[in-house]
Amino acid sequence: MRSSTSAGLLVVGGGPAGHAAARSYRESGGDGRVLVVSQDAYPPYARPPLTKEHLRGETASDELALSGPDFYTDHRIELTLRRTVTAIHRDRDRATMHGGETVDFRSCVVATGSRPVSLPVPGAHDPRVLEVRSLDDGIALRQAAESAGSAVVIGSGFIGCEAAASLCARGVTTTLITMERAPQRARLGDEVAARIAGWLDDAGVRLVTSATVRSIVEARTVCTSAGAYSGDMVLLATGVAPDNALAAAGRIACADGRVLADSRMRTSRANVLAAGDVALATNHAAGRRLAVEHWGDAVRMGEVAGANAAGVQDRWAQAPGFWSGIGDRVLKYAAWGDGYDAVLLSDHGEGAFTAWYGAGGRVVGVLTHRHDPDYERGRTLVESGADWSDVAAA
Repeated sequence: MRSSTSAGLLVVGGGPAGHAAARSYRESGGDGRVLVVSQDAYPPYARPPLTKEHLRGETASDELALSGPDFYTDHRIELTLRRTVTAIHRDRDRATMHGGETVDFRSCVVATGSRPVSLPVPGAHDPRVLEVRSLDDGIALRQAAESAGSAVVIGSGFIGCEAAASLCARGVTTTLITMERAPQRARLGDEVAARIAGWLDDAGVRLVTSATVRSIVEARTVCTSAGAYSGDMVLLATGVAPDNALAAAGRIACADGRVLADSRMRTSRANVLAAGDVALATNHAAGRRLAVEHWGDAVRMGEVAGANAAGVQDRWAQAPGFWSGIGDRVLKYAAWGDGYDAVLLSDHGEGAFTAWYGAGGRVVGVLTHRHDPDYERGRTLVESGADWSDVAAA
């Protein structure tokens, strides 16, 4: 006979959003059993260091945990690892786990995150081709780097740029291949992209731009429209896709591959909330739904979901953003992320700068390097929908 249990809060996913949802639920007075179900083999941990300090060997794997064991005991949170929720029932507040066990819940937070996107080319699915999303991926990447003399990284998003710089710091001769004319050009504009390219060059990264990958041979040679490039290891950093399969199968409303949610993280099902990469949630300050894949926003969305599940009203209203460390340079970014029509770059000397982004006469984004006052002020301008002319008053 299959077992059945119940929970005041069921959290599906052990990433930053799920961890924050469970914590926020308890700290907001939520009662009953709290059950966090995670496919991962490890308690919730920080993922950003996987392409930086962890890859460089500066941080050990066991130092990445978001909380120590006492946290779960003190907050009365049950953490179940290496388990999956296979279904959220369509007609009642019940979930089924792998093995057939059912959980009746008062509230459920879907925080299933995202998965790496591979390339649709021959050789990309070779298990020897590396990705970096989980701690196991990060451990495999670091182990490969320990014995590699050379590497090829595919993709010039921040994961790719961070990993390439970190590999060079380890003494691994690294080539970074991208379809873009310069790293992050589409998102951040020509001037910022040129600076990032310069940083990669300073770090020792060989940058191959405007190149289309055609195949990967024996997990060592990347054949592109610009030629073939070989390394002892190949890392795919080609983006992620939200994992909304569980929610969609439960007839929870989705769009663009994500779970639709309001600013309180509530979905089309009364007692089901969504948070993190998988959510397409309404940002209260922006007044529209935003898709984000940033660590800090996953944490904040989880906090909002947990609070509302506990009956405490809270809303997601901060401008999305991230910090990225490329070698010893740190970029800080806050923006609505859905386009701009103007860019103003302010050079503060000695490598420090600020890039302001505008759309429709409003400030919609800010990016800084070594100039925190602009970052703090910029976030406020973005969230308040300040007039573009306010930038000139900086």
